Amino acid sequence: MADQTDGIFKGTAQVTRLRDALHKARIEAADRSGVVVDLRDAELARLEILDEALNPLFGEIPVQVDLFDRGISQGETPRLWIDSVAHVAMGRDKRIYRFVQDTRFGRTLLAESHDVPVMVDAITDYIARRMIEREQALVTPIPAATSAPQPVPVKKPGRGVWMFMLGFFAGLVALFAIALMASLRYF
Repeated sequence: MADQTDGIFKGTAQVTRLRDALHKARIEAADRSGVVVDLRDAELARLEILDEALNPLFGEIPVQVDLFDRGISQGETPRLWIDSVAHVAMGRDKRIYRFVQDTRFGRTLLAESHDVPVMVDAITDYIARRMIEREQALVTPIPAATSAPQPVPVKKPGRGVWMFMLGFFAGLVALFAIALMASLRYF
């Protein structure tokens, strides 16, 4: 039984060591690939590094908060999506991270850096602001519920009928006057 326990700890240590080695190899490959022709792979590798760095942050977000849906899209321009309106893309030199948010007025640059920790801090601030906005939206009472109900003005029945009758007779009088004037003109 002691061998199995030792094997579990050795296996865990090997997995952690392998994970660290893979992380280091990705960083080295991403640094070297800035010169390589296939820049798209470099972008994906850098975005994956940032994605891994965000794991502890997203682990702290409560389960009931469903604002964030993180993932890497692998289109023509790879992007690391934080939520439906904010994402990280690589800059023109493929070595700088650009954290942007789409708004109704266009795209807003939230942060830009070569360093992963700087980007993690910017994304952490963004997530905190979005969670506060969500809390405020959930707490804000509906205006109609806080004020006393307004009385509905009572319409008098039949008023519309009298207005119709007045308009009808005014139209008849106008037609009669026009007909009278037309007949007197030819007389």
